[in-house]
Amino acid sequence: MKRNANGTGSFVKRGNAWQYAITLGYDEHGKRLRKYFSGKTQKEAKTKADKYLTDKRDGLNVDSIVTFSEWADVWFDNHRENVSATTQESYQYTIRILKDQFGIRKLTSIKVLDIDRFFVKLRKDGRSDSYIRKCRSMLFQILQKAEANDLIRKNPVQFANKIKSTGKVVEKDAFTASELRLLMENLPYDRMGNSIRLLLGTGMRTQELLALEPRYIAEDGSMIYVRQAVKLVKGTVVVGEPKTRESNREIPIPVGLRDCARMLRNTENKYIWEVGAEGRPCNPTYFRDQFRKYLEAVPGVRILTPHCCRHTYVSQMQAIGVDMATIQALVGHTDTDMTYQYLHVQSTIKNDAVEKFDAVFLPVQQFDGLTN
Repeated sequence: MKRNANGTGSFVKRGNAWQYAITLGYDEHGKRLRKYFSGKTQKEAKTKADKYLTDKRDGLNVDSIVTFSEWADVWFDNHRENVSATTQESYQYTIRILKDQFGIRKLTSIKVLDIDRFFVKLRKDGRSDSYIRKCRSMLFQILQKAEANDLIRKNPVQFANKIKSTGKVVEKDAFTASELRLLMENLPYDRMGNSIRLLLGTGMRTQELLALEPRYIAEDGSMIYVRQAVKLVKGTVVVGEPKTRESNREIPIPVGLRDCARMLRNTENKYIWEVGAEGRPCNPTYFRDQFRKYLEAVPGVRILTPHCCRHTYVSQMQAIGVDMATIQALVGHTDTDMTYQYLHVQSTIKNDAVEKFDAVFLPVQQFDGLTN
């Protein structure tokens, strides 16, 4: 064994590697407490020891043996009260993905290169941009909290490479003005037909419609009060708070749709959409299936999803000149940026805009021919 010059540790050769030992103190029996660092060279082993001592002096919990899986569970337990039950399920799904990659690894052993390789692997596996963003965001939050608790020196995610977007955007469509008229005119005046009309004429979310109770519809059919929404928790439909604080709102119903609202209100059931066991709201999957069947019975209308009714409402309200702040309040968005994402500018609106420009800025002129 070779004694280090400054007397703080010593080297010993172990096969093809070097081991550097430092003394941390003594136990209650006077026995020396030592810690060992290995490297291919003496310099590598000594560098590891120096970093350990520096981190320890800086207050970092360098002796922690907490694994990623253990810390992810701690993080989730402390965070779960801040999110809804549905969001909790989404979080748990993403955490399972992260655990598959980093589960048994010590927090202190996860490096920037490990994060880079993980994101590259997700991309090679064909994962979507949204999927990768969720993984990155949650991994960042988990390790950021570990850094705040002195379990790691720095959060490696903030130094990891950004994965470029594939550029693939999933378009959320909306019904055209002509399709909207066809639906309003040709849908049956029954529970499903009237429900589709109200989705198109109020911008309600499907989850809000399915949680609607008769008491939340004005007697004269002039107003709907959104106070709750259905959610799927482990496959079970439950009724809870709406999506956001702004989602608690009152929606005026167009005069031409108030008979539809009164018809839906005229039920002895607890919920407008009650299926199966008494007092239980309808499953969104069942509603989507019925929605499709009704659309298939109306010629000239594309088969879209129930949520496209919400996109249609935003687009058509904008087309008739309603300002975005008002539309935002009607649909219950947190800000107008989200409302703009629901906007589908139709070709007729674009043509009207060009014609207005033409009329205002380009007065009709007669030309004998083209001139420079």
